Amino acid sequence: MPSFRNQRLVNHSAQDMFDLVADVETYPDFLPLCTGLRIRKRQQDQQGREVLIADMSVGYKAIRETFTSKVTLDRSKKEILVEYVDGPFERLINRWTFSDEAEPQEGKRTKSRVDLFIDYEFRNRMLGMLMGVMFDSAFRKFAEAFEQRADVIYRIKKNQNQIMS
Repeated sequence: MPSFRNQRLVNHSAQDMFDLVADVETYPDFLPLCTGLRIRKRQQDQQGREVLIADMSVGYKAIRETFTSKVTLDRSKKEILVEYVDGPFERLINRWTFSDEAEPQEGKRTKSRVDLFIDYEFRNRMLGMLMGVMFDSAFRKFAEAFEQRADVIYRIKKNQNQIMS
């Protein structure tokens, strides 16, 4: 049963990283293998968390698949839970947690720890063999892709704020 865990210390706040990962509509712009993403439904649950039902399309060369997930965005806990709904998997669960490493200090960058866990299994054994190695490689690049995206996005915002000051 393939699974993957990555913990990274990044030069951005936990809230900034949560917001970046929660912005699922932008995934096709920077995430490896992601060729499209469509939000089917967006609502609040009884605990006040935002819940999305989303279709994500992934592809590599001639192989293309789309799967549906339930994405629970828990801003108060800075956690994102992705649960498989439909598609080529037997199971897929993905959990992100974000925590600040220390209180921000004047003139210093805030650092946070980003923890990504993915556990999956393809329904079709042949597809699993074809896609498995590619998915493992992509998952290893996911956390890096989000960190690089944060560096670009938050550098731009910081520069815009400095210009306006």
